[in-house]
Formats: sequence, C-alpha cells, structure tokens
Amino acid sequence: MKNFTLQAQSGQARAGLIETAHGPIETPIFMPVGTRASVKSLWQEELDELGAQIILGNTYHLYLRPGHELVEKMGGLHKFMQWNKPILTDSGGFQVFSLSDLNKITEEGVEFQSHIDGSRHMLSPEKSMEIQKALGSDIVMIFDECPKLPASKDTLRESMELTLRWAKRCRDYELQDHQSLFAIVQGGLHLDLRQECMERMMEMDFPGFALGGLSVGEKNEEMVEFLNEFSPCMPSEKPRYLMGVGKPLDVLNGIRAGIDMFDCVLPTRNARNGQFLTTHGPLNIKKARYLEDSQPPDPTCDCKVCSKYSRSYIRHLFNVGEYLAGQMISYHNLYFYLRMVKKARAAILADKFDEFYKEFYNAYTENRW
Repeated sequence: MKNFTLQAQSGQARAGLIETAHGPIETPIFMPVGTRASVKSLWQEELDELGAQIILGNTYHLYLRPGHELVEKMGGLHKFMQWNKPILTDSGGFQVFSLSDLNKITEEGVEFQSHIDGSRHMLSPEKSMEIQKALGSDIVMIFDECPKLPASKDTLRESMELTLRWAKRCRDYELQDHQSLFAIVQGGLHLDLRQECMERMMEMDFPGFALGGLSVGEKNEEMVEFLNEFSPCMPSEKPRYLMGVGKPLDVLNGIRAGIDMFDCVLPTRNARNGQFLTTHGPLNIKKARYLEDSQPPDPTCDCKVCSKYSRSYIRHLFNVGEYLAGQMISYHNLYFYLRMVKKARAAILADKFDEFYKEFYNAYTENRW
C-alpha cells in the first residue's frame, strides 16, 4: 500500500483513498470474497462491471489447492485469475480454527488436519507470510489466533498475547515490495484488551489495522456497541478493516462507527439459497407467492438482473436447479452491496451521512417481502 488519504468525515463515518500498486480503492468499500481465486459463480469481467475495486483470496484454501507454489509459478494471483485490481489475502488463521476440528496450537503455530484429505500441516506466522508473498496480494494479513466467543477474559488475553508475538514474526518476514501488512487487533468485547492490543500493534508500525474476532458468537447489539466505542480510538491516518462482518445493516453500522473496509461471503452464499438482498429487506425467491410475479426482484435496482428479469422467471430457474439462478442472485446481491457503500461514500463527502443512514435503515427494516 503506497498511501492512505482521509478525504472527508461525516460524524464518525469516513471517506478515504487507499493507493496500491494495482490501483486505487475508494473507501468505505465492500470486498467480494474470492475464496479459491474465484468469487463464486461470477466472471472477473462481471466483478469489473459491478464496480468491485478489490477482492479477497484465502490463504488456507489456496495453500491446500492448488498450492501457493503453483500460483507463484503462474505469475501470482493477479495473473493466475486475470484480475488486475487490488487483492487482499487473509492469513488462513480463521479457517484453521473454524474448519479443523483437530488442530493443535503451539508457540510455533497451528498444526491442523486438512478438511479435504485429512493430511496434516503446520501453519506458522512465517508459513502464512510465505504463502501470501507467493500469492502476491496487495494487502497481506498477519497470522492471528481467533478464539470463539463467549470466552473468558483470561482466555482472550492469552490469545491476544499469542497474536502479538505472532504479529512481530510476521512483521519481520520480508514480503514483496508492493505488499502491505495489516495488523489484526484482538481482545473480544473487552475495550481495555483491544486498546492494549492496538497500542502494542501501533508500536510495530503496521500500515493498516483490522478488527478480528467479531461476529463469532457475540450478540449483534454487543458488536455494534463495541464498534461505536472502539473504532474512533483507532489510528485516523490508517485504514480500518472489519473482518468477515457483512449483513447489510452491519456494514452500514460499521461505516457509521468509522470503519473503512468490509468483506463477507453472505451476498453469494445467501444467493445460492435463493435470497435476494433488496432496498426493502431480504426477499426469498423460493416462495410460492412469486410464481406469477412479473416484477423485478428489487424494483428500485438498476442492475442488469433487475432491469430485465422477473421474480417469476428467477423463481422458476431456482426451483428447477438451474445454475443461472444462483449467478443472477449473486450478481444482484454484490451490486446491492457495492451500490450501498458507493452511496454511503457520496453521503460522507457531502456531509449527509446521517440522512443516508436513516433513509437506508428505515427502508431495509421495513422488510415488505
């Protein structure tokens, strides 16, 4: 990351610009998740068409298949998947803890069993950096421990201390010149632990800060309250990233609290279950009420799906198992997210974010479907 410029603020909400070797990122931004070098069901050209500025790749999954050595041999992740804009890779830590029932955490790292073939592997801070360096992403995440909530404060402190020790080892690993390493602040919902973790991370001079360990078991209102209290304490001159939190109102509340970057698999995962995300709340296309409904999925949306196709047609596709249904809903859902953050940014630049927030929140919670 070459630079971060804070361009405007409206309340706590921020608009900024992140410059990378593969292009600029205007914040606040939502990042589609391309777990295995692909955002499920969509072509890279469609992501471009949607206005995606940055996507994610997953270190754990790409390490297991096809292997980071192969990706590096093929010219790195950008060239391998033909995506010429910025890429962020997560460290693999979350997947090691969430996908592997059999894992062993030591000072060295995490020994885990592959969910694919049962083979055993060791993922350490250095190994995570090696993989992400080979992938060639623009933004690299430190390797951290992500404990599930609820957890005792003592457990969270132990986890935080381990994350801090691992962070130093990640920082000391030499990455490619164009790569920037972001810290991950842990500490559960304890403001004092988070503050201590952040201050100690700041001493290591990371160019960006992420909040990990949220939306992993705590109540939604607890997360929102925490974000409102903690986000304004984060360094104002560096990007703030809320990891893996992605219901529309969660993103909106995160922006309101001063967060810049978001990601979540929800838009494409829910699409595969038949859920459109619309201005007036989620719409389940499987319902019988849409059998003869000639309306577009979201009458307020101008994406190519809503501009051409009816609820009746897409319901038919979904019910007979046509892949096109999932593609259409995924396309629309990502358009919905990217339009939301684009409008939020415009509102911040005009110093009218509160008005935008209330209008979006009231319409979405109306949930008329």
